Amino acid sequence: MHWLLNFLVKEGSEDGFVLVRALEPLEGLDLMRRRRKQTRTELLCNGPAKLTQALGIRGHHHGGDPVDQKDWHLKSSMCGSGFSVEVSTRIGITQAVDYPWRFLMKGSRFVSFSP
Repeated sequence: MHWLLNFLVKEGSEDGFVLVRALEPLEGLDLMRRRRKQTRTELLCNGPAKLTQALGIRGHHHGGDPVDQKDWHLKSSMCGSGFSVEVSTRIGITQAVDYPWRFLMKGSRFVSFSP
């Protein structure tokens, strides 16, 4: 139904994936608003399917290197700024519900749910 943005993490026996559930859009807002048919900035990318719709992520991105994409790029404006990270349980699952596998910027209005 929707594409999701996942990163493969390879570390020997600890291989896994990281699902990017939300982000704070900083550039390309007009295009994201058109794609999402949404005017409120905090609602453009506040869920995994909303995020990929806003970024225009589709099947041709599958297996690609996000650093090497020509039509979009990710960057962190928060590096070194001293923000706090909160940890919570995952949403909408029935197994391993108590695992603290959800990390978010404390107080962000750009996530779909904050603990």
